[in-house]
Amino acid sequence: MSFLYPLATSSWDNEEQEALQRVIRSDMFSMGPEVATFERQFADFMGSRFAVMVNSGSSANLLMTAALFYTKHNALSRGDEVIVPAVSWSTTYAPLAQYGLHLKFVDIDPQTLNYDLAALEEAISDKTRLIMAVNLLGNPNDFDAIQAMIKDRNIRIIEDNCESMGATLNGKQAGTFGVLGSFSAFFSHHISTMEGGLVVTDDEELYHIMLSVRAHGWTRNLPKENHVTGTKSDDPFEESFRFVLPGYNLRPLEMSGALGQAQLAKLPALIKGRRANGALLQAQLSDHPVFTIQQETGQSSWFGFSLVLRPKADMTRADLVKRLQALGFETRPIVSGNFAKNEVLKYYDHSISGALHNADYIDRNGLFVGNHHYPIPAAIEALAGLGA
Repeated sequence: MSFLYPLATSSWDNEEQEALQRVIRSDMFSMGPEVATFERQFADFMGSRFAVMVNSGSSANLLMTAALFYTKHNALSRGDEVIVPAVSWSTTYAPLAQYGLHLKFVDIDPQTLNYDLAALEEAISDKTRLIMAVNLLGNPNDFDAIQAMIKDRNIRIIEDNCESMGATLNGKQAGTFGVLGSFSAFFSHHISTMEGGLVVTDDEELYHIMLSVRAHGWTRNLPKENHVTGTKSDDPFEESFRFVLPGYNLRPLEMSGALGQAQLAKLPALIKGRRANGALLQAQLSDHPVFTIQQETGQSSWFGFSLVLRPKADMTRADLVKRLQALGFETRPIVSGNFAKNEVLKYYDHSISGALHNADYIDRNGLFVGNHHYPIPAAIEALAGLGA
């Protein structure tokens, strides 16, 4: 089905085509120098010491969870408590559960769609070891407030920033406030490497652990002096199949690394275009009679535009979906809605902190439409006209 206003469109042009041809000409397609170059560039852009590219944002979440279990410094253990927001994507939660953590679900703020800060503070306990901060639909969490809650407690923050590449808070890139942060480069996200993801960190030990876990748990990709094995031998034959950590094959392709370089060069302009559309949306829809829009924290990179029906709206969400479709809009729920309602939770060690009233409300009454890197005044005007 073709939509006048789709959720996602391509930002590729000749630069990406040439990037692909460069890899084809090289005749090297598995992870190599193109990926390494993109990792260095991405880390520099984000203001981080290290970046590790993987094959998806979901794999990025898996990799950073694993790293926290294999560190020699304050490692997580099965049964430790991690606080998670009630609204996010399935693979925010799955790696945490697969490593045996206890997931404590917390409600979200109906305006920002990120943590309800009062609910988060109430949920933090003596058992809490980790907070997963999910920056939803391009919008950063209020990390100043979250850090103030933690103070000097033994609690770390990690970020699922897969929907919020390029967002900032007080000039600092979202995804870099925690000890680890994940990003996605899937087609519908801010940059696209077909499939792809990254983790950034300033912690060299976690970086070395991720280099090993990403590729089978072997030592081959580790530097000679490293935090996993100490000093590697100089015998490449002996080191080629030496396995030291439980690992996976999460490696990206060289094509994805080359595409990432071309896309990253465009990222400032892509974010500028999305933010311009966000500003127009705020100007025209901030007091809409039918629905509310997301309240910006810091500088959102506006992944998409959420629409949440007001309690006294004279239509249901099903009605709103039909009207939007008639206008040519492609629509989706706001990520998962309330994820805690899903059957998969029977496999998770979990609890729910307080009530999830806001997550339930957007689960029944919320949706989002697409934003893009180019001007979309007609789409925003059409949204403004709903309910008039």
